[in-house]
Amino acid sequence: MNVTFIGLGIMGQNMARNLLPHCTLTVFNRSPQPVEALAADGATAATSLTEAVAEADVVFTMLAKPEVVAAQAFGEEGFLQAMPNDSLWVDCSTVNPSFSREAAQAAKASGIRFLDAPVAGTRKPAEDGTLTFLVGGAEADLNQARPLLEHMGSKIVHTGNHGQGSAFKMLINAQLAQSMAVFAETTLLGEKLGFSREMLMDTLPNLPVSAPFLTGKAELIRHGQFEPQFPLELMLKDLHLLEQTAYEHRQPLFMSSVAKALYASADAAGHGRDDFSALHAFLDGHNQS
Repeated sequence: MNVTFIGLGIMGQNMARNLLPHCTLTVFNRSPQPVEALAADGATAATSLTEAVAEADVVFTMLAKPEVVAAQAFGEEGFLQAMPNDSLWVDCSTVNPSFSREAAQAAKASGIRFLDAPVAGTRKPAEDGTLTFLVGGAEADLNQARPLLEHMGSKIVHTGNHGQGSAFKMLINAQLAQSMAVFAETTLLGEKLGFSREMLMDTLPNLPVSAPFLTGKAELIRHGQFEPQFPLELMLKDLHLLEQTAYEHRQPLFMSSVAKALYASADAAGHGRDDFSALHAFLDGHNQS
């Protein structure tokens, strides 16, 4: 099977690497370094979007935001126009559900099938091939993509029609962002109450009231090292898309709006390229200022 992977950031390069032994893989990225690394291991490096997809049976995209997906898919030199008729586009980007539905319509107009398939998981699950895929679209199209998804992930959840994969990802990231904010705020209060940071990082993440992902984030906080597993600026982007989605459905989001303001402040303070757990460092610095 001829597969193309477009978007080789923190997540995409690891996902593509897990596909490499199982298909004929072509890769494209705006910056050359990850393309060169995958090409050295046997992938075909494309020099343009249209070249990348010209012979593809399945095209995966893993891009930063809806505007980037739109520019690379629908622009004058976008890949959608160059994909073979009846091929399959699987968008793993985290975008708002209304955008995914628009992408599905644009794909259909071009004779292309479409799945929205954002992932739950960060860098380590992407490296290990243990991501969870949240898939919106036709069952038959999922069946074609499933063997490829299984090389990159350990769980596939078919959430419904086009846009529902992206919709479910909005819910997951809403909880993720808010859980991190609550943990950061609570542990900083704990230090003011006389508990050491070591003790708090050892105990709080392992209690039944804590989300499992906090165990790993506690280690980043403990060492003050925030190498991005999931950059804070992308969490802020997702909270913006969540707010947009809630507005489209006339659903107020009081807590998420507060979280968005916190992440926006941390981003403005220079933490955008850090892991989103650097919200703790931002609040800690703000607390001491």
